[in-house]
Amino acid sequence: MIVLPVPMIVALLLGFLFLRATLFSNTPRLLAALLLACACQSITVSVVQYYGVTELRLLQPITASFIPALAWVAFLDGSVRSRRHATDLLHFLVPVGIACAVIAAPIVIDVLLVAVFVGYGSAILVVLHRQGNDLPHVRLASGHVPALIWRAIAIALIASAVSDVCISLALSFGYDSAPGLILSIFSSIALLTIGFLSLSPDIASDQRYEIEDGPASSMDVMHRASTTSKATDDVPVADIMAQLETLITGKKLYLDPDLTLARLARRLGYPLKQVSTAINAATGENVSRYINKYRIEHACRELEAGQNVTTAMLASGFNTKSNFNREFLRITGKTPSQWPQQPSAGSL
Repeated sequence: MIVLPVPMIVALLLGFLFLRATLFSNTPRLLAALLLACACQSITVSVVQYYGVTELRLLQPITASFIPALAWVAFLDGSVRSRRHATDLLHFLVPVGIACAVIAAPIVIDVLLVAVFVGYGSAILVVLHRQGNDLPHVRLASGHVPALIWRAIAIALIASAVSDVCISLALSFGYDSAPGLILSIFSSIALLTIGFLSLSPDIASDQRYEIEDGPASSMDVMHRASTTSKATDDVPVADIMAQLETLITGKKLYLDPDLTLARLARRLGYPLKQVSTAINAATGENVSRYINKYRIEHACRELEAGQNVTTAMLASGFNTKSNFNREFLRITGKTPSQWPQQPSAGSL
């Protein structure tokens, strides 16, 4: 009977998910690369720790260092910014630095790896905190889920670093058999978590929609942002909300399933942060909850008119049942199937 170690099982699972993501879905390249990096690292751990291929031991920290760098760039590229920056390539110098340490100063490798994983994980958490979970380039229909997923990925990165610390402590106290157990449990769980969550459609933005011509040109947006910040530090809440209500109800932007905070701010001609702050100040809710309230109200009308749940969901700007059901329950206190419906004409 063939028995596979846990890291190899994780590697096979992540490899399968990678092939499925690249062949049968529109997973962004950076997220697919993150998934592949987790699979490769799990294979490396397995062959070194369980199959005795010690020649790859020096490669293990180098391949590991790709994971936090990829996670950080994928986070920025898919959630925070509308386009990739040339400076993003600098983050991939981290594996180069680790490789140099492997050759010149192997004694500091563990410290460097912990710093890299904790540093990138903490950076994601800091950005999420500053954004208030309003990620500019994720679909508002997803609600708080994208921020929750990225928070989980950041924690998994930090947990992976903690496992390295545990291994070092175990070896220093003479527990030579502990590294295999720690890698099997903690590192494998962390890699599986990062890889699995990177497949979520809620964190995959479609950058095609970020190049959109709205009522205000990009120069108008930049000018208004500049004059507003120079004139006062206070956010013009009343003006933003008045324009927003007109835009939302008049154009029915909430019916667009690909609506993001960035697109909404572009249409208004105000900076992202000001739009987010104005909505929070006026309603006590974040942007996604504000928009999804309109969507659920529309869905209720669709259901009352006799539409089935799936048709009402798609017609109201949602593209996944999980997000629709969650927001419907949050706002109405009922599930879509519990909402009172008029009989359709065909059933009379």
